[in-house]
Amino acid sequence: MAKIGIFVGTVYGNALLVAEEAGPILQEQGHEVNVFEDPTLAQWQDYSTDVALVITSTTGQGDFPDSIADLVNGVKDKLGYQPTLRYGVIALGDSSYDHFCGAGKTFDALLQEQGAQRVGEVLLVDAAEDPEPETVTSPWVEAWGKLL
Repeated sequence: MAKIGIFVGTVYGNALLVAEEAGPILQEQGHEVNVFEDPTLAQWQDYSTDVALVITSTTGQGDFPDSIADLVNGVKDKLGYQPTLRYGVIALGDSSYDHFCGAGKTFDALLQEQGAQRVGEVLLVDAAEDPEPETVTSPWVEAWGKLL
């Protein structure tokens, strides 16, 4: 089974809640899982030949929450090519804003540019439709874990 790092970008705690729900689902499938609430570049690099699950909300004009912004900048500025990384993205947002799920979409685009291998499709969660995101994310995580 896979070694999975869950990298969380959260402001009000919804992304962390989703991560805390995802961990046990993946562990039940036999995966080794660690959740990083304030992820660092060093933690990210520990998973360079394994699997990263990015769970992030979006702030402002499609910006990253402070808890994950440094990681994203480090990945962009210091890493470059990451062909051995497999990853997934759960993006939380609100469709009433112009930059719906912008942070998750941006992180996905960055990883695609760097040659990382996305597993499955990016999950976009709309707070306007799903105020309890885990009702949407938990089934996605279960299906995603089976793809690894």
